[in-house]
Amino acid sequence: MPVNLTRNAIAMMNSGDVNSKPLVQVVDIKLIGNSQERYRFLLSDSESTQHAMLATQLNEQVRTGRVKKGSIIQLIDYICSTVQNRRIIVVLNMETIIPEYEIIGNPKLLTGSEPEANKSMPNNNLFEPSTRSTNNRYSAPAPANKAQSFQPTIQPAYRPPPNYKIQGPIMKNEAPARIIPIAALNPYQGRWAIKARVTAKGDLRRYNNARGDGKVFSFDLLDSDGGEIRVTCFNAVVDRFYNVIEVGKVYLISKGSLKPAQKNFNHLKNEWEIFLESNSTVELCPDEDGSIPRQQFSFRPITEIESAENNSILDVIGIVISVNPSVPILRKNGMETQRRILNLKDASGKSVELTLWGDFCNKEGQKLQEMVDSGLFPVLAVKAGKVNDFNGKSIGTISSTQLFIDPDCPEAQGLRAWFESGGRNTASISISKEIMPGGSKNEIRKTLTQIKDEGLGRSDKPDWVTAKATVVFIKTDNFCYTACPLMIGDRQCNKKVTQSGNKRWLCDRCNQEFEECDYRYLLQVQIQDHTGLTWVTAFQEAGEEILGCSAKEMYLLKYELQDDTRFGEIIRSRLFHQYLFRLKIKEELYGDEQRVKITVVKVDKVNYPAESRYLLDMVTKNLPNRKQF
Repeated sequence: MPVNLTRNAIAMMNSGDVNSKPLVQVVDIKLIGNSQERYRFLLSDSESTQHAMLATQLNEQVRTGRVKKGSIIQLIDYICSTVQNRRIIVVLNMETIIPEYEIIGNPKLLTGSEPEANKSMPNNNLFEPSTRSTNNRYSAPAPANKAQSFQPTIQPAYRPPPNYKIQGPIMKNEAPARIIPIAALNPYQGRWAIKARVTAKGDLRRYNNARGDGKVFSFDLLDSDGGEIRVTCFNAVVDRFYNVIEVGKVYLISKGSLKPAQKNFNHLKNEWEIFLESNSTVELCPDEDGSIPRQQFSFRPITEIESAENNSILDVIGIVISVNPSVPILRKNGMETQRRILNLKDASGKSVELTLWGDFCNKEGQKLQEMVDSGLFPVLAVKAGKVNDFNGKSIGTISSTQLFIDPDCPEAQGLRAWFESGGRNTASISISKEIMPGGSKNEIRKTLTQIKDEGLGRSDKPDWVTAKATVVFIKTDNFCYTACPLMIGDRQCNKKVTQSGNKRWLCDRCNQEFEECDYRYLLQVQIQDHTGLTWVTAFQEAGEEILGCSAKEMYLLKYELQDDTRFGEIIRSRLFHQYLFRLKIKEELYGDEQRVKITVVKVDKVNYPAESRYLLDMVTKNLPNRKQF
C-alpha cells in the first residue's frame, strides 16, 4: 500500500510551523553523546531531509524497536531550533504509524539547514549527514521509474550583496514563546516558556571560590502534567528574582538555559535544570490555576526504607508517636544549630527516626511536640528526606526538605483511619539504631565461627548479624584519635585533625582551625564465644559502652596525666564481660589485599531473662516431634 508523506513538511517546519502534525519517514538513526543517551534522526518528507533530535523521554521507543530506520511516524509535538548555525528539529512527542517501510523517494538534505560555509560543496550521497546542496530551492522529487535522477543545477548570475545601511532596524519576532510541558524541555530549543507552580524555595547561600564571592538560590517547579524541574539563580539574577519567587504561586518562566542536573544536590526526576540569566523572564500568573497541583508526593512505606540506598532522597508519611527535645549542635562554620529527633510509624508495622535540623526544630518540630504532649498524634508527610544508614536506617531533613502536618491527601486520610481503628495499639519495630537492616531485633544470630565458615561479608552488600561474645583483649595503642567537632550538613565531620604550630587544631577536610577537638574511640577488641574468637573494631558509642567512660577521659589518663596504673585498671576491669554485639561485616581492600572487616555497630549488656527465653525458644524449635504417652 503506497504511503503519502506530508508534502513540504520539512520546509514548513523550518519556516516555524508547529501545528501541522506532519507524516514523515525516519531514514537514519544515530546514537550520540557519551554521558547521556541521545538519538539523532534524519527525517524525510520524500523530497527533503532534515536532522532531528529526539527528546530523551522518547528514547525507549528506539530502544524497544518501535521506531527504526524506515519507520513512518507522525510528529505530534515538535519545534525547529538553530543550534550552532544549524537548523535542527526537536521531536517532543510522536506516534509510530508504520514500524518498518522502504525508503520513499530520493530526498536530499534541505538547503539552509547546514552552516553557510558548507553550502559550496555539492554532494549527491543520499541520506548521509554530510549531504549538501547548491540549489536555492528544494530538490525536486525523482521520477518514479528511476531510482536516482537529479536535475542539473544552474549557477545563478552574481549579484552584489544588498546594502542595508540606510534601512531601519530589522524587526524581531516578538511573539510570545509557546508554553510547553516541563517534561519536553531540552537544550535544543530556542524559544520556550513553561507555566508551573513553585513547590519549594531554597535559602539564599553565599560562597567563595577562585573567581571570588557569590550568592545562589534555587527553587523547584511543578506543572499540570506532573513534570518537575529545579531552577537556579546566581549573583545579579538572585537580586532580580529572590524576593519575587513565593512558594505556592504560579509563574510563567522563559529565556533560561538548560544544563544537566547535578544529582548530588538535585533529587527531582529530571535530567535537566534551568539556570536563569540576565534576559530571563519570570511573570506571576495572577489567576489561580487549579490544574497545577500544589505538591506532588511519591511516598515510600517505612518498611521499604530498610532497603533504600544511603543518602538517597525519598518521600515518607507516618504518624508521629514521639518527639524529643531540641538540642544544640556545633556546625562546620562554628555556629550552633538545633537538632530534634522524632519517631514515625505507619501501617507497614515499622517505625523510623526522623532527625530535624535547624529551623525545622523550632517551627514544625515545636508544633509537633506540643501536639504529641497534648495527646494528639498528627500525620506528618516528609517531602525530600535524606536516608542515613548509620546504626540502622533513619531519615534526616536537608535544605530542600518540606514538612506537612496533617496534609489533605488520600494517603494521610488512610493513615489516620488505620491509626484510629486500632493502629494506635499496634506494635511497631524500629528500623533505626535498635536493629540491623533485614529483620527484627536479635533476628540473625551467628556464632563467631559461623561468620568465617559462611563467608559473611564477601558479597556486594555488608552482612548484619548479632553475636553473643565475651571481651577477652583490648589493644591500648592508638585506642582513640583526635577528631573534628564541626558539622557538615546534618552530621559531625569526625575526620582526624592535627595540631598546628599555634597550638590550634586543624581539619584538612573543613579547612578550619579551632581551640578544642573531640576524642573518638577506635578500639581494636578481641571477642570470644564457645566456638572461637575474632577481632572487631569499635567506634565511639560502642567503645564507650565497652570501656564505660569517654575517649577523652582515657586520653587524659594515658597521655596528659600519664596515670598508667589507673588506665590499666580500667582496661582490665572491662575484660571478660559478655555482650550482645551487633556487627557489620564487609570485605574491604587494604593495599592489594582483600580483608573482611567486622565493625561493632551497637553493644548491649546481656539481658539474662530475655536471653534465657531466646535459648528456650531455640531449643523448642530444634527438638524433634515427640509422641505423647
